[in-house]
Amino acid sequence: MAYASIDKQLAAAQLALSNARSDGDLAGPLAAFGYDAERLATGWALYETAAAAQQRQSREYGEQYTASDAFTAAWEAAQAEVVRYVKIARIALKEERGAATKLALDGTRKRSLAGWLVQTRQFYVNAQADAAVMAALARFGVTQEKLAAGQAQVAVVEGLAAAQKKETGEAQQTTQERDAALEALDEWMGDFLAIARIALEENPQWLEKMGVLASS
Repeated sequence: MAYASIDKQLAAAQLALSNARSDGDLAGPLAAFGYDAERLATGWALYETAAAAQQRQSREYGEQYTASDAFTAAWEAAQAEVVRYVKIARIALKEERGAATKLALDGTRKRSLAGWLVQTRQFYVNAQADAAVMAALARFGVTQEKLAAGQAQVAVVEGLAAAQKKETGEAQQTTQERDAALEALDEWMGDFLAIARIALEENPQWLEKMGVLASS
């Protein structure tokens, strides 16, 4: 559902209902066809619900985009960091087949988040737990502190991934709620405007007050 069409739908409903409720010229003819103040209030409530739902949906998607950007930036930084250490480890431990297996140095780096998390944790945890590995890495400037910092980045990425998933779910939920509210408003407005054209057909200028074109 395009935002432009949603905005247009809400603006049209707001204009028609606001003037129908406040303009004395319209009140009598509309009430005669069943659209008295109470019934118009029902339509206005549907409009307010839909407008609020649209605002919530926009807010939630803004929060989702913020969460996605934060996650992407953190993951890219963490990937670059661990790849640097892996390259160094491959040089420092090139004759150590057991260490290569322990640190997952062989093969390609995992591209999925789940695979990357497992592979990267394996590298950081096992490297820091092995004194011989740390000694070999230290010859190339890779210290315990640096690996611990890299491991902390992984935890940040995991947390941001969870936040992104939460925001995505909330954004999708508000989209469903907004669409349902707009559908209810559209159905109510369809009947109302059809009756308004009948009730006000002798005064097309009154229809124009509601933003409605008289039937040709």
